[in-house]
Amino acid sequence: MGQYKHHIFVCNMGKTCSREGGDQVYKELKQAVKDAGLKGSCRVNQAGCMNQCGHGPMVVVYPADVWYAGVTPRNARRIVIEHIMGGQPVGILRHRAPPGDNKK
Repeated sequence: MGQYKHHIFVCNMGKTCSREGGDQVYKELKQAVKDAGLKGSCRVNQAGCMNQCGHGPMVVVYPADVWYAGVTPRNARRIVIEHIMGGQPVGILRHRAPPGDNKK
């Protein structure tokens, strides 16, 4: 295992994620990780465009390789509670698309 048990990437750039609240989602995920006492084992990073424009804000959790679409600040906390802490991805937010670019 790497330095972190979980690594969360949040798109807050590109054509749509920044306009759809990517910055707020990033801030909420950072705070949720801190509030849960997971700061040393879970890292939250801003990411560049994930080539899923129109589905965002996008969030990806590694090493599980789980992609989330349309994440809001409110449901960002669910990702930390249900997925990171509880081990169950948040099904309603999952982004299942073929490999590669999936821009709308």
